[in-house]
Amino acid sequence: MYIKVRVMAGAKKETFKQKSADHFEVAVKEPAEQNRANRRVISIFEAHFHVSGIRLVSGHHSPSKILSIPEKEGV
Repeated sequence: MYIKVRVMAGAKKETFKQKSADHFEVAVKEPAEQNRANRRVISIFEAHFHVSGIRLVSGHHSPSKILSIPEKEGV
């Protein structure tokens, strides 16, 4: 499953909003340098979907990202 994420890095507080079934807006405290914000976004989505192995497909240097969420086994 692919989802679209709009990320605001370097925010004062973290927020997580689901705009539609496959579109999210996330604000993270980590700065957009040395891949720190991307790693935090992935950890937030791993906790939200209760899976591991989420990949950043596109948007490595952009606020608009596409993440690949692996399907849960046994569902």
